[in-house]
Amino acid sequence: MTHQHFDSDINIGISACLIGQKVRFDASHKRSQFCVNEFGQHVNFVPYCPEVAIGLPVPRPTVRQIDVDGIIHVSRPDGTMDVTDKLRNYGQEVAPKLADISGYVFCAKSPSCGMERVKVYSQDGKGSTSDGIGVFAKEIMTRYPHLPCEENGRLNDAKLRENFVARVFAYKHYQILVASGLTKHKLLVFHSQYKYLLMSHDILGYKRAGRLLATLNGDIDDIGEQYLAILMTAMKKIASRKGHANTLQHIQGYFSDELTGAEKQELCQHIEDYRAGLAPLMVPLTMIKHYLMEYPKDYLAQQIYLQPHPVSLKLRYGH
Repeated sequence: MTHQHFDSDINIGISACLIGQKVRFDASHKRSQFCVNEFGQHVNFVPYCPEVAIGLPVPRPTVRQIDVDGIIHVSRPDGTMDVTDKLRNYGQEVAPKLADISGYVFCAKSPSCGMERVKVYSQDGKGSTSDGIGVFAKEIMTRYPHLPCEENGRLNDAKLRENFVARVFAYKHYQILVASGLTKHKLLVFHSQYKYLLMSHDILGYKRAGRLLATLNGDIDDIGEQYLAILMTAMKKIASRKGHANTLQHIQGYFSDELTGAEKQELCQHIEDYRAGLAPLMVPLTMIKHYLMEYPKDYLAQQIYLQPHPVSLKLRYGH
């Protein structure tokens, strides 16, 4: 089972050091094995190193975020070489050029590229908090508030990795939809494909999307933006075992006329075993896909939930 948008050109912004470019302050890199060796087989990376782009050398003195009277500056620890405005201006220059990217992987903890929890030092250097956002990263995320973003370190977590990639492919799918000329009918068809994926992540988001599309009154572009916000916000929540199990039970109902009593009981048991943490997601999911091949259902076959990303990435084995 595959979907056409899997084969589209997908562009992903990324901190240049994460693909092996030696642009860090000490002339090293932080190459991400997952990004380069696995994810990179399905996407095109668009690398940026804002610190090099604004003219800082490699190697270079370290810079950090410093709170000066409530205003965040990026400079050397002693306050010299302040590059805050240069980084911000560069972010504002780059952001409009990234309308076609479908996600961004930032370098964690970087004063320029950190997505969250960047260390912010007091002016005297004796204290710090971890609530900063990289100056460059902030410009990108502000420009594209629904863009799937993640940090390299968090991608080592199987569930966060799967979640990010699923959001990337969904975001790309929506970009293709908009590029084709958004209509009410197209948006309804799109939503019909994402119903069960939404349900698995966030039942309240699933209901909000349904209410939004129930009447479709108003400008379709505005409705589309609202829908994208609901979809991306819901998908950002990690689907729980309960969410998956409830979704699988809904899907099971489509085979009520074809399955024998014993087959229904077996599938139900696999779903309950998964819910209880006794079996991986792939057990009930594989059985449902088997029944879908044996008893084709057009509506189920189009469900993104059953294959939200290329199977070769093997991302659901961690559930």
